[in-house]
Amino acid sequence: MIVLITGASHTGKTALAQKLLEKYKYPYLSIDHLKMGLIRSGYTKLTPEDDNELTGYLWPIIREMIKTAVENKQNLIIEGCYIPFEWSKGFEKEYLEHIKYYCLVMSRDYIKKHFTSIKRYASVIEKRLDDEGCTMESVLEDNALFLELAQKYGVNYVLIDDKYEIDIDLEKP
Repeated sequence: MIVLITGASHTGKTALAQKLLEKYKYPYLSIDHLKMGLIRSGYTKLTPEDDNELTGYLWPIIREMIKTAVENKQNLIIEGCYIPFEWSKGFEKEYLEHIKYYCLVMSRDYIKKHFTSIKRYASVIEKRLDDEGCTMESVLEDNALFLELAQKYGVNYVLIDDKYEIDIDLEKP
């Protein structure tokens, strides 16, 4: 089983991946780690701020890693914001049967009511070195965009609206 978790920054992708690791013992890959390894090693001239270009650069690598994991009957959780909304186009049916996709989106009301908590939990799994760019306005804008694109592309999304409680059951078909 391959589990893809995407969403805007600060939606809890890494925390959810960690929770699933602890529950199901599936390893996970943070796309941010791959991104920073490629940037720091000089394999790309892209920077952490080049989000659109990074998706195009990283996704072909990640897609082929997913195929390899499926072929080897391995479980893997991949989390990060660099998963395109049309992610499924690169897979034949026999691969898609082994992939679950979740896009985390916080509602406008949730963000407004819980912004202090969103900031407080920003480093719950990975320590953010600089989180000054995270403002209520940026979180509202990013989540609105992710919701719009998730609906446009008809992908599975988890709307976080009342309280932050995500329960994904990987054992259900």
